[in-house]
Amino acid sequence: MPLHDWAERTEWEGVHIYWMGEIAQWLKSRLPPGYRAIIGSSPFTRLGVSLGKPDVSLTNGTKALPAMVPTVSPDSSEPDFETVVATLVEDHTLLVELNQRLVAAVEIISPGNKDRPERRDQNAARYLGYIRARVHLLLIDVHARPLQFSFAQRIDDELHIEQAVPSTPQATSYRVGPGAPLGGRFLSVWSRPFTIGASIPAIPIAISASDQITIDLESTYTEAARKAYVVE
Repeated sequence: MPLHDWAERTEWEGVHIYWMGEIAQWLKSRLPPGYRAIIGSSPFTRLGVSLGKPDVSLTNGTKALPAMVPTVSPDSSEPDFETVVATLVEDHTLLVELNQRLVAAVEIISPGNKDRPERRDQNAARYLGYIRARVHLLLIDVHARPLQFSFAQRIDDELHIEQAVPSTPQATSYRVGPGAPLGGRFLSVWSRPFTIGASIPAIPIAISASDQITIDLESTYTEAARKAYVVE
């Protein structure tokens, strides 16, 4: 099925969920013994993984409300403190494990992952967190907006990688290799540009420093769209 223009459609949430499941099933049938493909929350959705800003913001853009001073006795069941915090979103991620150790992750990006500068900062930090933790990463982004922005470019800028990164929609896969002789670490990159209305190219995901599995994004996307009642 050709890639849809997701700026013009409303069924993305369903396709997102089904597509993650289809990719999980694709990997499960091809992973070597000992590996597991599971869907869960990203281990990097937490404080302390950032590009200079906290991963979780305790502001919602409005004037902060004053803290409520406790006025009840210590043995009361009422809380000691209550305030207003921003909504905390835990994105579901496809994780590949070996012997209970995270080795790879697949992140299918939604519009909400990059609709505001703070969300772009938070999620870029999360995706960089995988690479810095030596976890192989596949980013899939079928949303062209905002124009002139991609997480792959943000990652390249942060890691000082000089390469031509296709604009979104696109997919980029990172294989974290062994240490380099003169310092640093080898990083292999696959980039696949997508075209709205055209077939979606396949892309590898690394599961070790030397092994990878090619994911058929076209067939998994087609099945996800069918299950979500999306037509061409």
